[in-house]
Amino acid sequence: MAKLGKVQIQGYRSLKSIELELRSLNILIGPNGAGKSNFVSFFKMLNEIMGGRLQQYIGISGRAQSLLYFGPRVTRHLDAELEFEAEEGTNWYNMRLSHAAGDTLTFAKESLRFLKHGYTDPEALSLGAGHQETRISEEANKGEQTAGVIRYLLNRCRVYHFHDTSATARVRQYGLLEDNRWLMPDAGNLAALLYAYRGNRENPSVVYRRIVSTIRKIMPEFDDFDLEPSSLNRKEIILNWRKRGQDYLFGAHQISDGSLRAMAICTLFLQPEEDLPRVIILDEPELGLHPHALEIVAGLIRAASSRTQVIAATQSQSFLNFFEPAEIVTVETDAGESVFRRLEPDQLEDWLEDYSIGELWQRNVVGGGPLP
Repeated sequence: MAKLGKVQIQGYRSLKSIELELRSLNILIGPNGAGKSNFVSFFKMLNEIMGGRLQQYIGISGRAQSLLYFGPRVTRHLDAELEFEAEEGTNWYNMRLSHAAGDTLTFAKESLRFLKHGYTDPEALSLGAGHQETRISEEANKGEQTAGVIRYLLNRCRVYHFHDTSATARVRQYGLLEDNRWLMPDAGNLAALLYAYRGNRENPSVVYRRIVSTIRKIMPEFDDFDLEPSSLNRKEIILNWRKRGQDYLFGAHQISDGSLRAMAICTLFLQPEEDLPRVIILDEPELGLHPHALEIVAGLIRAASSRTQVIAATQSQSFLNFFEPAEIVTVETDAGESVFRRLEPDQLEDWLEDYSIGELWQRNVVGGGPLP
């Protein structure tokens, strides 16, 4: 399995200059405003780049002045390098986005490299400069092998953000029945995906049964989903469900915010292995969940990390206690600059005899704590 081994980012929002080595499981912890969400949003921008929507993303994000570290007067370029370790060798993606007229960003540099194991000189491919959208797909469609591999790897780094559970959230609305290729970032196609996973109503698939049984552990009153295409439009479906021992059909609007997020998280991490992204980036998975549910979600994340990489940003002391020190990265600010540090287990050995890792974070022993 190819892994994202290292990320370097310079000049993006509060990320003036960071270099972070990633493992199978990475838990980012820090107070509000430390830079966790900026790290997550960098991957959101990467998703938009790969979708050919960089300029749209810049526009809806407040233009380039909101994306560059302290604005274009201080920072003219946004640089990034992602290093993927694969069985055959190492792949790199490099980009430099420069401030341009109209307060936007254009590619000043975009390049790919591949170093095969046992070799010393990497194969390099420059994608040129001056373009507004990535040229990776253009090269991949020409049959350029390195571009094809890196396009696949970048497309499989996916950000999930289940915060919007309002009455108008997509996950509570009717959606297209055939929108079931993979889970959308906001879980807007949750009903369609679960319907596809269920298969035969009388004999649901193993994947579907596992999702339902896990949700029951979080929501004891939950019995099952009631997923059928709309009688008014057979191409649409909505997230209906039932409680144990009741015939009443509950709609998507009758699910609490925390329960709805739990359903999305369970589905995300219990997908078939072939559907899992290479890297899952998740912001605040603990939001709205009961302490017992946190333990279940932490278990799902740990189990999934044996099949894919997980980066989760949190500010929950309770959630932190379910992870090992080596899996935790603290995030704090220094003069407006985000600083990322992975915990060193050896340095905490004595402390952990008397305190949990969450308590050490709460007391600012490990850095990035919630108190000044």
